[in-house]
Amino acid sequence: MAHFYLDDSLAAQVAAAEGSSTASVVHLRGPDARHATTVARVRVGEHLRLGDGAGLVVHGVVAAVEPGDVALAVERVERYERPRPSIHLVQALAKGDRDELAVQAATELDVDGVIPWQAARSVSRWDAAKAVKNRERWQTIAREATKQSMRAWMPVIEPLATTAQLTARAAESTVLVLDPTAEHALTSLTPHDLGHGDVLLVVGPEGGIAPEERDALVAARARCVRLGSSVLRTSTAGPAAIAVLAATLGRW
Repeated sequence: MAHFYLDDSLAAQVAAAEGSSTASVVHLRGPDARHATTVARVRVGEHLRLGDGAGLVVHGVVAAVEPGDVALAVERVERYERPRPSIHLVQALAKGDRDELAVQAATELDVDGVIPWQAARSVSRWDAAKAVKNRERWQTIAREATKQSMRAWMPVIEPLATTAQLTARAAESTVLVLDPTAEHALTSLTPHDLGHGDVLLVVGPEGGIAPEERDALVAARARCVRLGSSVLRTSTAGPAAIAVLAATLGRW
């Protein structure tokens, strides 16, 4: 299987290469290049894929390897449209690393964005400093999972949200609240039910979503749905639901 790395400068490099009369070459630099050369021990002649996390993927053959710099002779350039409707995981903050596990698995399962949620029953609490630091950590987790799963689009970790902010977004998005007591199953929804905009999948913390939070979301036109007869952990409920949505939308 080909290695996959991310480079934020890839789009500019491809544009420059396409406008050149010489053979197209792009470079992988920075931390990913150091990993490729020192850990993965990439060698000349190997096939690699480079992406920018924004829909651009380059296939090529390694032409030269230097410390912190891998030159790739371009064989093929692919551009992927962002999927519609998009799937966003609203993940309640959880104790330990359970919310981080959810971010990792959700990325591998094709989520388009993640919204950290300070739920009423969240044991973990983020103050202003933690909100910045932990958002960056979640984005790093998403970046690594993007490379592992060889995704063209990297999910964006949004700023920490409150319940009031989630209800405000319900006017323009399809909001689905995972609730093991809900009447309707997630598997009963059709692509028509999900619309063409953003789908926000709300997952509560270990203690579940507080009744007042659920009522506020439902009042804002959110729909409560269940996965099955068993109750999943907060770290697995979101990824499991994303897999269902991906199949419903024909992504899989």
